[in-house]
Amino acid sequence: MGVPRFWREIPNRYNLIGTKCKNCNKVFFPPRYICPNCRRVGKLEPYKLKGRGKIYSYTITYVPSNGFEDQVPYVLAIVELEDGPKITTQVTDCDPNDIKIGDEVEIVFRRMGEEGEEGVIYYGYKARKI
Repeated sequence: MGVPRFWREIPNRYNLIGTKCKNCNKVFFPPRYICPNCRRVGKLEPYKLKGRGKIYSYTITYVPSNGFEDQVPYVLAIVELEDGPKITTQVTDCDPNDIKIGDEVEIVFRRMGEEGEEGVIYYGYKARKI
């Protein structure tokens, strides 16, 4: 199996797919095999998250990490999705000084970079204010 095909076949890599427990109705992301709430009693099924939420907490980064040198300052946030899970992601397409807790965001997929000698492009999710 080639590398590009391998990455495309991971559902939660290019879709916001988590799991939902049929016993307690809690939603998890990334997907789980055992419900952390019900333990082995829970029955999990795939669940497509809506991709909307609010900023729960955030930080503005001024010193770049590897690969983000051209993006400073940038915002890293914990986003509480409408479906329940909290995810950590970068907030894009806005002035970092305009971010505040409670801002509504949507999850979007963006090009994250290239990997290997063949330059395989990989994508990931980020948040954008709405």
